Amino acid sequence: MAEKKLTYEEAMSRLEKIVSMLETDTLSLDDSLKLFEEGTKLARFCNKTLDEAELKITKLGSEEEEA
Repeated sequence: MAEKKLTYEEAMSRLEKIVSMLETDTLSLDDSLKLFEEGTKLARFCNKTLDEAELKITKLGSEEEEA
């Protein structure tokens, strides 16, 4: 079964939950490390998505100026 592609909004929501969970002192070190790793991957995904959107907007803006 194919994995559903995560949206930017879903990734940000999960990242916010991870941050909240990490701010509590109730997690074991192992659980904290796993969440930190997941959060790092989500943050990279969000940054990449924003970078791609910015590039697309810049490209569209320059194409419009040329027209």
